[in-house]
Amino acid sequence: MRITTVLALSLSIALAACGGSEGGNTSAGADGPKVAATPAPAGQDWTTTVVKTPEGGFRMGNPNAPIKLVEFGSMTCSHCADFATTGIPALKRDYIATGKVSLEYRNFVRDSFDLTASLIARCGGEAPFFALTEQMFATQAEWIGRAQSPEAEQALRGAAGPALLPALAKASGLDQFARQRGVSADKIAACLKDQAEAERLAKGVETASEKYNITGTPSFLINDELVPNAAAWPQLEPALKAAGA
Repeated sequence: MRITTVLALSLSIALAACGGSEGGNTSAGADGPKVAATPAPAGQDWTTTVVKTPEGGFRMGNPNAPIKLVEFGSMTCSHCADFATTGIPALKRDYIATGKVSLEYRNFVRDSFDLTASLIARCGGEAPFFALTEQMFATQAEWIGRAQSPEAEQALRGAAGPALLPALAKASGLDQFARQRGVSADKIAACLKDQAEAERLAKGVETASEKYNITGTPSFLINDELVPNAAAWPQLEPALKAAGA
């Protein structure tokens, strides 16, 4: 999927593709043998240990964690926002902080608005990525609402090509959101013009769809295997326990 395809997608928030893996409790069996906790080195915290991965995601936690969790998420997906508020705190506290589980977040962009938010969340690099992403999810309804207001629609009318993403960032207030959290205006502008990064995100969607048959967000892998029917924390946690967490 080339970036031109992503930019051609509707600016409306296409929630039909969100939460496609939802269902009842996962079919995971009995809990597996428990893995040992691995304390972080002195003075460190696994929940603030973040690196960018070769796959283009951002990974939080023990790099040698025996249970590797990957989330494919969309910044404009309401189910992803729900998981960020209902699942991430427990995941950090009970699983990532122990060194048993690492979490890699891979942006699964669905439209040009999603692409705008993803590029801004990634703009500050590794250290602020998860905080920016979680705060965007916490305020998702606000910035989506601003972007869908009549005033924003008027401002966006005619925006195309290189002007589209900056216009979306301004209409939604995401540019101001990032500036208030320490990302400079010049850096934001550069990130929104970064064609190579946008192409990598689009390619990541294509790869995930082909390799893992990702059809909705959030979707999760545990040790490179897609977890069925696990779009929410009550369904995902049993799968982590079955893996030994």
